[in-house]
Amino acid sequence: MMSQQPKGPFRLVTVNTAPERAKRLIGRMVEALQDRYDIVHVANCSTIEEVAITVRQQQPDVLFSASMWTPDEAAKIRKIAEKERPGIKTHAIPEGLQVERGPDAIVEYLLDVVPGLLEN
Repeated sequence: MMSQQPKGPFRLVTVNTAPERAKRLIGRMVEALQDRYDIVHVANCSTIEEVAITVRQQQPDVLFSASMWTPDEAAKIRKIAEKERPGIKTHAIPEGLQVERGPDAIVEYLLDVVPGLLEN
């Protein structure tokens, strides 16, 4: 039986005020999903102001906003991303998840959410 090729590559941009943490957590997610999806973390925006230019330059398929943003900020981030790249898949990690439950909870959460996001 032939093993199935991972789907992708999917270009991912994160919006996180802690770029190193974003890189580390996304790295764990990418590794865990690598047999099914080829996900490339192309950039991180540390501020909402960086989102438009980064999306324009990187043309990502997917954008995640991290758990430090409020629902309003996350909505603003999504709107900017969709304006710059119609059809982009976006996801806001629930506010406070990192603070309340730690980095492992973020990785587990993403492992639950990402396949559904990428398949639709």
